[in-house]
Amino acid sequence: MLKSSFLKAVAATAFTFSTWASAQAVELQFYFPVAVGGKAAETIQGLTDEYVSQNPDVTIDAVYTGSYQDTVAKAITASRGGNPPQLSVILSADMFTLIDEDLVMPFDDYLSSDEDKKWIEGFYSGFMENSQTGGKTYGIPFQRSTPVLYWNKEAFKEAGLDPETPPATWDEMVEFGKKLTKKDDSGNVTQWGVSIPSSGFPYWLFQGLAIENGAILANSDGNKTNFDDQKVVEALQYLVDLSTEYKIMAPGIIEWGTAPKSFFEGQTAMVWTTTGNLTNMRDNAPFDFGVAMLPKKVQRGAPTGGGNFYLFKGVSDEQAEAAVKFVQWITAPEQSAKWTMATGYVAPRPETWETETMKQYVADFPQVLIARDQLEYAKAELATYQNQRVTGIFNDALAAAITGTKDPETALKEAQSQADAILADYR
Repeated sequence: MLKSSFLKAVAATAFTFSTWASAQAVELQFYFPVAVGGKAAETIQGLTDEYVSQNPDVTIDAVYTGSYQDTVAKAITASRGGNPPQLSVILSADMFTLIDEDLVMPFDDYLSSDEDKKWIEGFYSGFMENSQTGGKTYGIPFQRSTPVLYWNKEAFKEAGLDPETPPATWDEMVEFGKKLTKKDDSGNVTQWGVSIPSSGFPYWLFQGLAIENGAILANSDGNKTNFDDQKVVEALQYLVDLSTEYKIMAPGIIEWGTAPKSFFEGQTAMVWTTTGNLTNMRDNAPFDFGVAMLPKKVQRGAPTGGGNFYLFKGVSDEQAEAAVKFVQWITAPEQSAKWTMATGYVAPRPETWETETMKQYVADFPQVLIARDQLEYAKAELATYQNQRVTGIFNDALAAAITGTKDPETALKEAQSQADAILADYR
């Protein structure tokens, strides 16, 4: 009887303590976009659950908010309504917009120790170009990427091309593309040589062409664009010519979301898309494929891309501190390795690549190294103040040229004029 009473008392005490601990837990919410296929959503949920199980003094609600555009819009709306998330993964290119809206605060305010400072210094410098400004760190690289070229080795072999050798230059991409483009007896194309998607993130993939031709689309201060630079015009003309002159790419707008599926189904032999689709490609391509750096014109090059963690204003210091600890944990080597293996996003810290987990993964799937190695030639993604408006203008110019409603030079001159009108106040 005494034993029974004692056990009941212990159980009651444990329950009371558990209830109290739960009530005292710091509550965090973060917005998370899913921009690629594969295992992104389930992996982020699994990592979040793992952290909470190890840290019962924190609860985290991961809210899936659609595309990157949806996510930044929802984060801004929630903040203006007085209910901001503590964290959100938003495009690195939206940093200036979030600062201009006075919605985010630098991580530096919550990083005081030498160990904290070393952590900041441990990210690839190429990813930090879109994460820092004015000597402060506003974004922490997480699901970061570069565009890469995927090619169907079976299609190359069938076309008489070396299946282990992708195009290294613009001229080679045209040459290979002509051999890879197939038509049926009626003259209808059954397989295109190459696909460069022009919906969703058209400015991003096009930026690869611009960089390869020696152009920079915007300055590092985010207040000046160079859309009408002759090098940019030449790059856009080349993109248009792939369809109109060389006839190796489908005419009109090519959808971002369906590009991997078109590749899987043999509708295109080469495709430009994010390294964030790498695991999706590995899991679903019914043929042997290769991954390569983007082909060069005057130089190699590609934009960095993808999302950063941002820390929002309007939250308590306790929540901010807990949020920073979570970000430090999820970007640590073992967690970062899990994320890279599940998605294909580039692990943003060199130390992740030194783990045994990643070394074994690389040994089995060496294609994962291409995007990492391409960082040597990468430039910051197009990013300006009022970024959604400015990139929208630029995307419209690209679409006008691709669909033939305007020639590239006219479309880009008009886009530059409109961007100047928006950004003049920020100079």
